[in-house]
This record gives sequence, structure tokens and C-alpha cells, in this order.
Amino acid sequence: MKSNPACECSAAAVAASAAYTSIYIPFDNSAHALRAVELGIAIARQSGVRVTGSHVYAAGLHDRRFRQMESGLPDQYLKEDKLVEQREIHDDLITRGLTIISDSYLDVFGEKCRAAGVPGTRVLLEGKNWQQLVQDIEASSHDLVVMGALGLGAVEGSVLGSVCERVARRIHRDLLVVKSLESNESAAIVVALDGSAHSYGALKAALALGRTLDKPVEAISAFDPFFHYVAFNSIAQVLSAEAARVFHFQEQEKLHEEIIDSGLAKIYQANLELARKVAAAEGVELKTTLLAGKPFQQILKYVREARPWLLAMGRVGIHSEPGMDLGSNAENVLRMSPCNVLLAAGIFEPPLEAIADTTIVWSKESAARMERVPLHARGMAKKAVIQYAVERGHTVITSDVIDACLAKLMPPGAREAMAAVVASGGRGKCPFGRGAQPRAAGEETIWEREALLALNQIADLTAREHERLRIEKLARRSGERVVTRAMVAAAREAATHES
Repeated sequence: MKSNPACECSAAAVAASAAYTSIYIPFDNSAHALRAVELGIAIARQSGVRVTGSHVYAAGLHDRRFRQMESGLPDQYLKEDKLVEQREIHDDLITRGLTIISDSYLDVFGEKCRAAGVPGTRVLLEGKNWQQLVQDIEASSHDLVVMGALGLGAVEGSVLGSVCERVARRIHRDLLVVKSLESNESAAIVVALDGSAHSYGALKAALALGRTLDKPVEAISAFDPFFHYVAFNSIAQVLSAEAARVFHFQEQEKLHEEIIDSGLAKIYQANLELARKVAAAEGVELKTTLLAGKPFQQILKYVREARPWLLAMGRVGIHSEPGMDLGSNAENVLRMSPCNVLLAAGIFEPPLEAIADTTIVWSKESAARMERVPLHARGMAKKAVIQYAVERGHTVITSDVIDACLAKLMPPGAREAMAAVVASGGRGKCPFGRGAQPRAAGEETIWEREALLALNQIADLTAREHERLRIEKLARRSGERVVTRAMVAAAREAATHES
């Protein structure tokens, strides 16, 4: 598939989009932790970065537990002098013993780093395991955490350890959760997209990992076309005949069947097409698949059948509110996925041109209005309208969207002037006049090419339009029909002195 030129970027830009700079691996010598070390070191070796291995021991917890069990000691140990002696011995053994054990764990990590030729740093922490990990990660510059889904406390039937889940909910870093102990090194990376900036952040992370580990990347997007049927059946059970008539229930149900459900498919297919353009800009041909059904169920079904090496998705989704730790789909997938899961913390907004080409449609009336905008201002005006539409979820730009955009971006005077310009086909009429011999109201103002180039040096669209109107007003009042570069310079200098 040919990539959109608007999305193409240089090799330098591709390289800059990518790899992780520092990797953090919590380690307890469990099977999943050992696999996490292998994966973290593999990524670090290919990226040329440092890894940090950490282990948390809880001397304080053991100390409290020992005191709680003192009442169960044999009678000969319940004498005060014996209790004091045993407490001192236990405290010393626990502190030194746990430190020795923890160092031994980290020796395993260190040896694996040396064998792979990867620089490694050891961190020994004391306290509640998940709390210490979260504090250490959040206080650091590590941008990828690789962590086993299960620890030493795992039993048959365990799907996600409490430490992993608590860390996953609280850190603001990309988290690669090791779910599978199989190597499966040749398998692909799958990205689950829902159109949110977080899901596109997951796509960028997946593309970076794909380059680092030489793995293919593909994208899936799941939408639920059946929810409305369930909702309408539920509503039908409680609505009276009168309420159904007021609500136009049958018409509403038909609207959902014929328009909204098919519209959802188009939206999610557009998400995949946009992802394809983003990947093409990085030189990757992205396979895409649209899935229908409950999103987390369809995602899990896909990965169970396709058996990818990794599933990447945003920590939160398109309907998330500020402050959310994990979205419902991310939470379900994290628990039940059979393959490794990457929860991406970063966000990425695809280029506006790519969004417009993929998701935006102009009505005939709005397109005609934009054609009447002067050529020198049309590009920036169109970009402003598209930005406004994208921010508010519009997929069709109509005249009222253009009006709302103008109302937001311009003060009333400039807005009215711009409307006059659009209505007049770009002739730049202005209602003001002064001087002994002002030009007739119907005469057109002509801009020399050099004058337009000077005006276009004003980057801000609103400021530029305001300056154009002011210069044309000055020209009209002075009886000048042609705006020259010298007039632009003089008008801008006068404005500077006035301010």
C-alpha cells in the first residue's frame, strides 16, 4: 500500500520516535521474573541501553509477624529475659538474612547482564514490595518496566499477581507484563486500537519494539455492534405504549440498525486506516483486522488464535476520564491474556493531515465556502477548521462547524470581516473609509505578491487576518487600490509604535 506523502518522515524522525532509554526489571527469582529479565536484557542489548534490576525485602513485616506469634511460644521462651534475647537474635537474623537472600537474587540478575554484555544496575529496597517498586519507578527516569505477571506466591489457577496488578495501576511508564513462559520469539506484536491517543501511543511503542526486536507488527480494532440491540430490548420491556410513541421507539431502533451500527464499523475501520498511515510513515506495512463484538472478548479471542508474542494497548481507552488508572478493556486483557501484554503510558496524536484524509468528510456547502477563501489564507483556514472538527469528534464538516470554528478563533470584528471575505469570493471588501478621497466601496483591493509574502510571515492565522483587514482599511482610506510590500512594512511599523 502506498503511504500518504503527508505522513512521510525522514530516517532521523523514525529513529527519534523510538526505542526505550532505560529499562527497569523487578526481580524475585520466580519463573516469570526470570523470563522478564531475559526479555528486558534482549531489548536492552538491541537498543544499547542500561537495565536496572530491583528486589524488595520486608524485614519490618517479618519482625511484626514474629512479635504477633510470641504468645504461641513454649513456656520456657515466655520469660522476659528470654523474649528480649530472642527478639534481638531474630531481628539481626532477619535483617542480615533477608539482605543476603536479596543480594543473591540480584547476583542472578547481574550474571545474566554480564553474560549478555548489557550494563546493569542493582537496587535493593526494604518495605512493602509494591509500594517500594512504585516509589522507585516513579522517582526514576526509566521509560520501560518489564515485570512478571506472577511471583513466588503463585499457585495453580493464578492469572495475575497482586504486586503486578498494584504496580500496573499506579505507574506512569510503559509496562511490559510477562504472561507467557514460552519463547515464541518469531511471533508478531499485535496492537489493539480504539482511536484514542493512548492506543496510538501503544502503536508507536509497538513499532519501536518491532524495529528493535525485528518483529512484525499488526493492528486490530474491535467495536460492539450488538450493544444497542441489548439496550433497546431492555428499554422495550419497560416502556409503555404511550412512552414508546413519544420516544419514537421503532424509528430509533431502525436508526441504530441502519446507521449507527454501520457508522461504528466505519469509525473503527478508519482507526485502522489511520494506523496504517502512521506505520507507513515509519516504513512498516501494517496488517489490520476489524473485529465485531465485545472489545476485550474479541481481543482475547484473536490473541488466543493468532498466538502473538505481545499484545500492546493503551492503559486507558477512548471513553476514559482523567484520573483513570486502567481502562476496563486493559484490565480484562491484562488478567486473561495468554500472551505478554504491553500497557502503553504514552500518547500520540497522528498528523492532522492523515486524520483529515482518513476520517473527515466535507459537505458540498462547506467545501464551496472554503473554495471562496483567498488562496493565500485557504490552507491555514482549512487546517484550523479540521483541527476544530477533530477535537470535537466531528467526522463531517458542515457550514455550522465552520461558523463555530470562526466564532472560537476570531474576535467578533475579524469574524465578520472574514465572513465578508468568504461571501465575496476573497475580494477583501471593508466598510471603513477616511480621508478626502477614499476609494469607492465596491472597488477591489489588489495585493502584490511581495506584499502577500510579507503578510504571510505572521504565523498566527487570527493575527494575520486581523493585520490584512487593517492594511486594506488603511489602503482604502488613503485611496490606494494596490497593497505593496512597503505599505505592509509601514503599517506594521506603525502598529508597533502604537502598541
